Amino acid sequence: MNIKKLTSPLRGELNVPGDKSISHRAIMLGAISMGTTSVTNFLQGADCLSTISCFRKMGISIETEQEEILVKGKGLHGLSRPDTVLDVGNSGTTTRLLAGILAGQKFDSDLTGDESIQSRPMKRIIRPLAQMGAGITSVRGNGCAPLHIEGRSLKGIHYDSPVASAQVKSCVLLAGLYADDITSVTEPYLSRNHSEIMLDYFGATLTAEDTTVTIYPDPILEGQKVSVPGDISSAAYFIGAALLIPGSEILIRNVGVNPTRNGILRVCEKMGADITLMNVSAEEGEPTADILVRHSRLHGITIDGSIIPSLIDEIPVIAVLAAFAQGETVIRDAQELKVKESNRIDVVVSNLKAMGADVTATDDGMIIRGGQPLTGTLIDTKRDHRIAMAFAVAGLAAKGETQLLNGECVTISYPGFYQDLAALSR
Repeated sequence: MNIKKLTSPLRGELNVPGDKSISHRAIMLGAISMGTTSVTNFLQGADCLSTISCFRKMGISIETEQEEILVKGKGLHGLSRPDTVLDVGNSGTTTRLLAGILAGQKFDSDLTGDESIQSRPMKRIIRPLAQMGAGITSVRGNGCAPLHIEGRSLKGIHYDSPVASAQVKSCVLLAGLYADDITSVTEPYLSRNHSEIMLDYFGATLTAEDTTVTIYPDPILEGQKVSVPGDISSAAYFIGAALLIPGSEILIRNVGVNPTRNGILRVCEKMGADITLMNVSAEEGEPTADILVRHSRLHGITIDGSIIPSLIDEIPVIAVLAAFAQGETVIRDAQELKVKESNRIDVVVSNLKAMGADVTATDDGMIIRGGQPLTGTLIDTKRDHRIAMAFAVAGLAAKGETQLLNGECVTISYPGFYQDLAALSR
C-alpha cells in the first residue's frame, strides 16, 4: 500500500466502524444470556469475527440479518464443549476474555491463535484464574497460548492487578460470574470500563469504587439490544490526519467517547488541537458524540500516568502527531505497548526514525523532538493494524511517497480504512 503526500485538504463526513471492544463483549454476553441479543453496527473485522467463530463452536447460533447480528443465547451455563480447538486468530481480547468464561464451564477446552497471539503474555490472566481455582495451563510452558483450560468450580477472590488492563479485569469479572462468592479486581489506574457497563446492562450485579470493581456470582443475564458506537481508536487516525493536513475539516459521526477511552481527545486538545464535540448523548451507558476536527498547529506535551490506559491503542498515531508538532513530547508509563500485536515502542520509534524524525525509545515510552521534516519511506508494519494506520497518516503529511509493508493488516479492525481516507481527499 502506497501513500502519497496530500497537497489538498481533507474534507467531509464519515462514520467509522463499530467499536471493537464493545463488539466483542456484545457477542460474549449475548451468548451467555437467556434469549436473543441484537447487535447493530457490529465491527466486521477479523478479530470480532474470531469471537463469533469461537462461540459458534460452542453451540451458540449467531446469525446476520441485514445490518444486524442476532445472538441466540443459552444462558450462563448453556455453552457446549467444542469439538475442535478454539482459534482466536489475532485477537488478544478474544483470548483473554474467553478464558475467563471457559474457566467456569463443565468441560475442557483449548485456545490458540496466530503467531502474534502465541507470543503475547497470558500469565497475566493465568495467575488470577489459578487463584480462583481454575485449571489453566500454557501448553508450551512459556506463559503464552496455546492454552488448555479445564472447566472447574471457581471461588471468588480479590485480585490486585499489577497492570491497568481492561482485558485482565474483564477476564476476572467474567470468571466471577461462575464463582461461589463475590469477586473483586483492583487496578493501579482505571482501565476502559466497557465490560462493567455491559454486564450491568445485561443484568449482572456489580459495584465500582475508584479503581476497584466487584461482581456478584450467578446472575440471570438476559439478551439485549446493543447499538455499537463508532470506535474512537479508528476515529483517531482521521483526527490525526485532519490536524496535520492544512485546511482540513472532518466531521466523524457517532463515536464512542467513554471517559475511560477518550484520552486521545484530551491529549490532542492539550497539544493545541481544534476539536469540538457535538450531539453528545448516552445510550446503554456508553456516551457518544460527533467529533469535528480542524487543522491545527500542535505543540509537544508530556503524556503519562492515569491517562495512559485511556489511549494506549492510540499512542502510535499520537507519536506521529508529536513528530510534526513543535517542541518535545515525552510519553511515559506506556510499557504495555511492548506486548501488543507488535512491540509498538520499538516499531514506532524505528519507523519514525526511518522517516527522519528525532525520536528516542525509553523503557516505558519514547521522547519525540518534533518539527523535523519527514520523508516517505518503506514502513514495516509488522502486520500490526495500528502501526499501518498511524503511518498512513504520517505518509499523508510527509514528503514524497510512503510504502506500507503488509498494509492490508488494517482488516483486523478497519477493513475500509484506505477507501474512507481516499474519499475525504477528493
